Amino acid sequence: MSSEHVQGTVADGFESVREEFAAVAADEGGDYAAQLVAHVGGERVVDLWTGPVITGDSLTGVFSSTKGAAHLVVALLVQDGVLDLDERVAHYWPEFGAAGKGGITLRDVLAHRAGVVGADDGFSAEELADDRVIAERLAPQRPYWRPGTAFGYHALVIGALTGEVVRRVTGRSIQEHYEERVRKPFGLDFYLGLPEELEPRFLTTQPMLPTPEQLAELEANATGPDSITGIAFNRNHPKAPELWDVPNIKLVRQLSPASVGGVASARGMAGMYAAVISGPEPLLRPETAAEFAQIHSIGNDLATRNHNAFGLGFAIVSDDYPVLGQGAFGHSGAAGSLAFADPRSALAYGYNRRRFAFPGGAAPENARLVRAVHAAATA
Repeated sequence: MSSEHVQGTVADGFESVREEFAAVAADEGGDYAAQLVAHVGGERVVDLWTGPVITGDSLTGVFSSTKGAAHLVVALLVQDGVLDLDERVAHYWPEFGAAGKGGITLRDVLAHRAGVVGADDGFSAEELADDRVIAERLAPQRPYWRPGTAFGYHALVIGALTGEVVRRVTGRSIQEHYEERVRKPFGLDFYLGLPEELEPRFLTTQPMLPTPEQLAELEANATGPDSITGIAFNRNHPKAPELWDVPNIKLVRQLSPASVGGVASARGMAGMYAAVISGPEPLLRPETAAEFAQIHSIGNDLATRNHNAFGLGFAIVSDDYPVLGQGAFGHSGAAGSLAFADPRSALAYGYNRRRFAFPGGAAPENARLVRAVHAAATA
């Protein structure tokens, strides 16, 4: 596929990014549809899209990239002095102290160290859509490991846990704070709760199409539904929705669970991280960004069963993309999305694709695209 099939614009000096995006599209082939946006120093320098149906304005479910938006709210409330990272969660939310969870701090939860990755009986689709219901179910839940001794990705529940703390302290949800303090002031196409009038711009997520070799790899690495991994990804519920299909459920888009329910374009994702680190008054002070981007958990993840690195609510993206500077932070999403800020290069990045990528998590092509964008940004 030539670069003529790629639509959109790049600033002078970023032509190589357009070429790399076109090369990715050619390698992916088929019905590959994706968006790529980058800002440097608050200025949008890459705004590209390619593939059937998709435009620069299209919105898709961004899965766990939602966690970045949700935990930006937590970072703002810590910055304001409203929340204390080292206060016990049970101080804010007394019911959470049950079953040996009384000593868990907000920092523990944000670092995926609480051990409360799911519920013994799992969640229905309707329950997964509602953070309040998830929080109510998790309050009496016994942790799956001794809190603080290890870490594991709280994939579907971390936003409900942190969100309940936010609600108990402020009387308002993470989604409400985000809309008021982040999305609306910056006009971002990144929604925690998709308005009905924007539904026509939403593109459903398409299922993964693994090759026979990829399918064999997935089957060889499959875990049981009652394993920690099975519980963390809700495979222990008999009517659990397929992960790829979660944002296609309208109730999920409406309520936007803070772990996985966001709907965005790459413009919205990159724009959010640009607002976090750029401009005369960035949303986060440098010391706040540094605290949330500091490594808190690294090594073997009990839930994903592979290597992971987390700060507070954000992933340490430089662990996966070592070309980035120390202190880069953001989050990826199951279908392949990725968004982050790299304060050292003043870079904000957003990537979105419609079809669920193998093997899940940040799509492999991000490695090529991040390198190309970073090289142009620092040239």
